Formats: sequence, C-alpha cells, structure tokens
Amino acid sequence: MQLYFIRHAQSQNNALYLENRSYKGRSEDPDLTPAGREQARILAEHLRQGPVSRTLAVPDWNPQNVGGFGITHLYTSLMVRAVATATAVARALGLPLVAWEDLHEVGGIVARDDEVMDPVGLPGRNRAFFEATYPDLALPESLGDEGWWNRPYEDSEQRPERARRFLRDLFDRHGDTDDHVAVVSHGAFYSYVMHALFDLPHDPPLWFFLENTAITRISFAEDRVALVYANNTRHLPPDLVT
Repeated sequence: MQLYFIRHAQSQNNALYLENRSYKGRSEDPDLTPAGREQARILAEHLRQGPVSRTLAVPDWNPQNVGGFGITHLYTSLMVRAVATATAVARALGLPLVAWEDLHEVGGIVARDDEVMDPVGLPGRNRAFFEATYPDLALPESLGDEGWWNRPYEDSEQRPERARRFLRDLFDRHGDTDDHVAVVSHGAFYSYVMHALFDLPHDPPLWFFLENTAITRISFAEDRVALVYANNTRHLPPDLVT
C-alpha cells in the first residue's frame, strides 16, 4: 500500500491567521480562499499526471512519482475545506470520493476566539448540506439532519487514540494490497498520525509540518514502512506555497 497524506488547500481561517495572528473572526468550518481553490486545482492536475518518458535501470522505480501516482482510493475529512480540496482531486482523477470522519482536524467543529477560553462544540454540516453542495461525496450512513460533529471539543488526550484508530482502520481496508490511497486531511492531525505511525513520544513535542496541499508519501511493505517524502509542495508555484 502507498499512502498519500494531503493537507487541504488554504482556508479562510488560514488566511485570517496569517493576516492578524489571532482567532478573531474565525469560522468554525471555513471554506477555501481564492488562492486555496487555485492550489486545489493545481494539486488535482498534479495527481492526474501520467508517466513521463524516461529510461531507468529499474523501470518501476518511482519514489518521487515522476511515473505518476496511480491513486486508487480517495478519502476526505468532513470539514468543508478538506471536502472542497478533495472534490477537485476526485473530479480530475475520476475517482469516488469517500468521507472518513476520523480525518477531521484536532478539536473538531468548535466555536473559539481570543475571548473564549474553552472552545464549544458545534453541530457541523449535515447530510442536506453535503448532498446539495457536494453531491458526489459518499457520506457515512450515520450522518443525518443534526450535523456530523455534535459533541464537545476534542481534547489533547483523545487525539493520539484517534490517530491510532485511523491507522488501524486504514490497514483493515487496504493493508497487504497494492492500493494507492490518498487522504485529504489537516495539518495538526497529520502530526498525530506521524507520531502514531512511528511510535514517537509526545513529550517533548515533535511537530511535523504540512503546508496547504502538501503531500507526504508513506510506503507499506511486508518488511518495512518507508517515509518516501514529506511536506512536498513541488506542484505549487512559490507564490502559492502557504
């Protein structure tokens, strides 16, 4: 199995924080900025690329994906910024797009700003919203009219277990296969997944950065797990690296 962990394109909150370094005016579930939509378009075209003409001693050697990606499965978080990014990819690749709730950003859908000390859990988008706005998205059967979150803020103790659960479920679905799996998720959750995957301690904290639409590739084989590359943004022009 090849895993491509992709962060969503630039959200309105990402741009807001770059501008004023605060949570003031933050949305609990932001959409993409115009720059983010362009990032998503470029990402989709990049992932669609086919093999280039080349001569190698090992013809199938493709650690930097210059021979294409060959993605077979595509999953997304239910947060709007991820769904919008993944929808562009799914349409470019002609793949089904499947929602995977555990891919959400740390904390969940919450109201928070500089004056609110304790974030408050909010409902999140419901089935009617997704069916109207993203009709190609395969939704979990459990999602109804009340929204997909509807729970308190996810605290720091719950996040490592969710990352481990995601990896267990990933192996259940695609372990011991030749599947090329892409997931569109979030920057902070990515760091928890990397800690879980490589059994790294959280104290002192070790952070793994992932820029908007950056790709990390992890290869799973019978005898090893290989981090092929991380936080790769070579598909983006310099002015769109955020």
